[in-house]
Amino acid sequence: MSSLLQIEQPERLSSLVPGFALWHLGFRPFYLLASGFAALSIGLWALQFAGVLGHPYLQGSIWHAHEMLFGFALAVVVGFLFTAGRNWSNQPTPTGIPLAFLALLWIAGRVLVLTPWGWVAAIVNSAFPLAAAVALGIALIAARNRRNYFFVGLLLLMSAATLLFHMGQLGVLRLAPVVSIRIALDLLLFIVVVMAGRVIPTFTNNGVRGAHATRRPALENLALFSVLLLPLVDTLRLPEVLVIALAGIGAAAHFSRWLLWQPWKTLRVPLVWILHAAYFWVPLHLLMRALEAGAAVASSLSTHALTVGAVGGLIIGMMTRTARGHTGRPLRANRSDIACYLLILSAAVVRVFVPWVAPQEATVAVLGSAALWSTGFATYAVTYWPVLTRPRVDGKPG
Repeated sequence: MSSLLQIEQPERLSSLVPGFALWHLGFRPFYLLASGFAALSIGLWALQFAGVLGHPYLQGSIWHAHEMLFGFALAVVVGFLFTAGRNWSNQPTPTGIPLAFLALLWIAGRVLVLTPWGWVAAIVNSAFPLAAAVALGIALIAARNRRNYFFVGLLLLMSAATLLFHMGQLGVLRLAPVVSIRIALDLLLFIVVVMAGRVIPTFTNNGVRGAHATRRPALENLALFSVLLLPLVDTLRLPEVLVIALAGIGAAAHFSRWLLWQPWKTLRVPLVWILHAAYFWVPLHLLMRALEAGAAVASSLSTHALTVGAVGGLIIGMMTRTARGHTGRPLRANRSDIACYLLILSAAVVRVFVPWVAPQEATVAVLGSAALWSTGFATYAVTYWPVLTRPRVDGKPG
């Protein structure tokens, strides 16, 4: 198990209810909430897409985009950072009642966007990443762990992007909500490529004998820098030619990065190959982003290559691995885990490639992809409920 995600000498944590471990560490409630919400919300979106449901405040694809970014993905990121941040800093991150409060704040955000109370929804949804940034920052600053300060900055930027989204939606700013969504997607992409660059080579070398996944500093800098500039280009609404150039360079850099990680050597280790399969969607997303800027593909295709393929795939891979590792279970994927991987990757293929090849089948693709996605995350939620709510099997805290 990588030292990145292993807690060293954690303090003894007390449960709010004896034998109930949900509030012992950040990954537990947020992985469970995120997986359950991913299954439920996409099911609701499919019904909304089919014209069955509507919402008083956020409607249509705006609600869907908001909830996948600021609800589902952000919950997983916060759960991961609270867990990894404890190891990085050797300082406590929220547990017990403070962790339960943050989970309640996240839940309130999901409920409020279904009500007419737009201002309250704006405040609560912006407050969640802000509170997470403060909690993580306290631990990192206490340890002077400057290497990871930028994660605090990224959470603050996500809070700002959330607020901008709602200010545009409420008419306070002359800013289309889709612009805030694009900026938030860029920030999420950067978080993904940074985290993946840290864990995938390590997990590959630890889990696959003779893999020899490598990193080259110059390529790492190019890959990260190309992605880091995208939020700036989108915020300033700079010419599309810059998007084409940055996304094209980024696609080549991230594909080269992926090849250096030796993905073909991981095929017999599902807990590792899912991470490689998901990361492949990053250069594919960037290639499609360049094509989108050149009006060659629809924006929804590049967006879902990122959100369903890369983000969804990496999340299901990391949620199974860290849940197993941090509850004292073997780092081996079982049949249920593999089913989750295949369902999420299939959802990405259907959502991206079917509309690309056969645009007339877009509705079928959306509904089919939604069914696959919801089944995958519902399977995780049901399977990992006892894992995430019970104490570690080895008796250690966490």
